Amino acid sequence: MNNKTLSIISYITIIGWLVAYFVGKDNADSLLKYHLKQSFALFIVTLVFSVALNIIANIFPFLSFLSIISLAIWILAILGIINASNEKQKPIPVIGKWAENQFAFLN
Repeated sequence: MNNKTLSIISYITIIGWLVAYFVGKDNADSLLKYHLKQSFALFIVTLVFSVALNIIANIFPFLSFLSIISLAIWILAILGIINASNEKQKPIPVIGKWAENQFAFLN
């Protein structure tokens, strides 16, 4: 697989990220490394929000409508996939700038 394809796959669940990382780690270019960072940050944010929202919904059931945030996370993933397919190193909104300076193991 080429790096563009691996960049796209990295946004499709954590399994896709692992496949993209392990298949492309030997010949990763800047595009793949960039999107690996972006998608990894998205998965971390997803995990944190998921745990936090589940705790909040269990304590205050009337706030379970906050799960609509998961829709925003899907939109961010789709934007990342679009950027990867266009071979752009453009940060995904909200968390993308933070992700650019994180995860040194992906350099």
